Amino acid sequence: MTIERLGPIDPVQKFNKTEKPAKPNSVASGDSIALSDEAKLRAEIAQAVTEAQDLPDIRQDRIDAVREQLQNPTYIDDRVVDIVADEIMSVFGLD
Repeated sequence: MTIERLGPIDPVQKFNKTEKPAKPNSVASGDSIALSDEAKLRAEIAQAVTEAQDLPDIRQDRIDAVREQLQNPTYIDDRVVDIVADEIMSVFGLD
C-alpha cells in the first residue's frame, strides 16, 4: 500500500499565506461631509431667525413714509379707515 502526498507537509501552511492589502480604487481628495435634508432645513431656519433678530425693532424709513402720507389730507378716507380697522381686528382675533 502506498500513500500519496495530498498537499504540503505542514497542513497549516496554506492558511498562513499573507496577502498584500488592497489599495483603494480612488484616492480620497480630502474629508467630506453629507447633510440630511432635515439638517439643511434646520440650518436655513436658524439663519432666518438670526437675520430677523439682527433687524432693528423700529424701521425709521417706514415711519417717515407713513408720517408723510398722514400729513396729506386726502390720504385718510373711508377706505383707509376700513383697512386699518380690519387689521386691528385681525391682530386681536376679532375678525
